[in-house]
Amino acid sequence: MTTVAHSLDSTPPAWRGKADGLLFVLLLALAATQAAQTSWLQGMGVSPLIVAIVLGAAYTNLMPGGLPANWADGVNLAARRLLRIAVAFYGLRLSLQELMSVGAVGLGVAAAMVLGTLGLGLALGRLLRIDRETALLTAAGSAICGAAAVLAFESTTRAAPHKSAVAVATVVLFGTLSMFLYPVMYHAGWFALDTTALGIFIGASVHEVAQVVAAASAIDPAATHAATIVKMARVAMLVPLLLILGMWLARRAPGANEAGAAKPPVPWFVLGFLALVVVNSLDILPMAWMSAIHAADTFALTMAMAALGLETRASRMRQAGPRVLLLALLLFVWLMAGGYGVTRLALAWL
Repeated sequence: MTTVAHSLDSTPPAWRGKADGLLFVLLLALAATQAAQTSWLQGMGVSPLIVAIVLGAAYTNLMPGGLPANWADGVNLAARRLLRIAVAFYGLRLSLQELMSVGAVGLGVAAAMVLGTLGLGLALGRLLRIDRETALLTAAGSAICGAAAVLAFESTTRAAPHKSAVAVATVVLFGTLSMFLYPVMYHAGWFALDTTALGIFIGASVHEVAQVVAAASAIDPAATHAATIVKMARVAMLVPLLLILGMWLARRAPGANEAGAAKPPVPWFVLGFLALVVVNSLDILPMAWMSAIHAADTFALTMAMAALGLETRASRMRQAGPRVLLLALLLFVWLMAGGYGVTRLALAWL
């Protein structure tokens, strides 16, 4: 009788590790969503996206052994591909009609603040000797729409996760400070603006969408609508800026100037964002569908933030040093003082 020895491979298949990593990200996102619904976090305007990155970073840096190595592909799937899909569906939160409702003043102020903040951020980053990617991500978070913009720019530039985490941390810090400081300064008589102009100023200068709503509601609830629309106008600028960034990065790539080089890639999620803005403008989707899509999109972004946190090591964040914090502080001062000045000038000229 011949005995046949069977060797059993105890190594789990690759898909199992990817599935486990993705499932863990999903569970973190569920925990972040529940935590963000508590009354004290809602009162502070803290979104589940912010809670998710904190939970992810806390797990990676505090748990002995960190994240299992075979989960990395699943975490990367959430931090990259799922992120792109979520950014595309963010376009359903914006319509062309809403953009037009704030008029030339609102759109002009939004454009001036986005471009001015990005340009100032890159210039200050060079002056402070901060690497270009970190300076760009920090400026994008301040200029456009907070954490969502950082993620979108990170996806296009393929920056290291710890650089995105640092940029998001500055959004959390100074965006939260804005929510408390703006009402205090307004009631102290520092902002001499009527209701609509006040909404334009807040929407053009506060970091996150949730923070805009929280700040405007605490100052003058009537200004909330204008503030939200101007904020979404800043979000809309994500499309052309990412297209320009993609083309610029393609030209800098090795072999870009050689004959027959490939055309600059167009990020598909940016085109998806634009297409869904048009869909939303046509008002063809039922409200029940829109509510469900918004909820799913927010959860997908929350998963992406949790994955980003899991990829972030405190040792790498410390490498950024206090200079990134100084950059974000200077941009915060610019957003407040410059935003107020630009709003006053736009009201006088447009």
